[in-house]
Amino acid sequence: MVTGANVATIGIMLLVGYSDHIHPAQHPLLSTVGMTFPFFIVVNMLFLFFWILFKWTRLWIPVVGFLLAYVPITIYLPLNPSAKPADSTLKVVSYNVCTYGGNHKYDNAVEVIMEYLADEKPDIVCVQEDTDNRHRRLFDAYRRIGLTYNDTAAIESNSRSRNCIGIHTRYPIVRRERIDYPSATGNGSMAWWLDRGGDTLIVVNNHFESCHLTQTDRHQYKQILKGEMARDSVRSESKMLIVKLAEANAKRSVQIDRVCQFVKEHPEHSVIVCGDFNDNPISYSRYAMAKQLTDCYVTVGNGIGLSYNQKGFNFRIDHLFCSKDIEPLECRIDSKMDASDHYPLVCRLKIGAKP
Repeated sequence: MVTGANVATIGIMLLVGYSDHIHPAQHPLLSTVGMTFPFFIVVNMLFLFFWILFKWTRLWIPVVGFLLAYVPITIYLPLNPSAKPADSTLKVVSYNVCTYGGNHKYDNAVEVIMEYLADEKPDIVCVQEDTDNRHRRLFDAYRRIGLTYNDTAAIESNSRSRNCIGIHTRYPIVRRERIDYPSATGNGSMAWWLDRGGDTLIVVNNHFESCHLTQTDRHQYKQILKGEMARDSVRSESKMLIVKLAEANAKRSVQIDRVCQFVKEHPEHSVIVCGDFNDNPISYSRYAMAKQLTDCYVTVGNGIGLSYNQKGFNFRIDHLFCSKDIEPLECRIDSKMDASDHYPLVCRLKIGAKP
């Protein structure tokens, strides 16, 4: 019975681990199962300890399971050597700043974030949930820390909205282009052409479809995790959450496909794609983008890299990808910077010549 349970666990783990190949528009419910992948890793690890203690001759079963799931495991939990030294690198920060609201911890979140960026000395900062310069004199604050060129684009349907995506950089902004796709309020993608001493770099900043969970939804989800909800309520609430996740995945996949198409249309330029994907590492969102571009965190990052820091919803949902002529040297989630509900994603890149 234990052997059968272990084999069944491995089978489900493999189906879940490779579920990122499923297109959410075609199978929205199946596309949500990637979130459960760490659970099956833990269960298979428990089986490994069980066989060590009680019957070591069957230790090979969970070991084979881990080997078969090597690819999704390294995507979810990459382990890479330390960063390589380099003479000339490009430092990029992608950060959902929660409209500089301070994550309910800081009254002066703008100053806290600016002090952090001043210490990091990035060349490019891509901000999600940025605020329009009409509402705050943020451009001046960015200029004071050496990021001379600044632009924001409102992505709300309401023209008075403060919700924007922005770029703040040391390089001149040549032009910008919105990448059109259907979206609910508060999501969008913008491409900026930057002039790096005569070479053009395209930076695509994204805020993809969120799951639109209300505070009530989040509270009930946490109750489910803690076992503080009646069984009938757990069943109904779980169904509701899964439906919401599936609907968001289906909408998000269309947005991901459109950005992937944009990248295909500009092969002559170096490209960086980053932002708040609102999706975990075992997802179609990451898989589709990684088919075209290099996933910097998977390539040079270490650990799970939880970028969304709200309790009960800890996932790596912020990602950064680069074209093949760019070599990622370092990519990390900076969990010390807690002035938002996301942690910043920090990457060092080395740009080579386009073939």
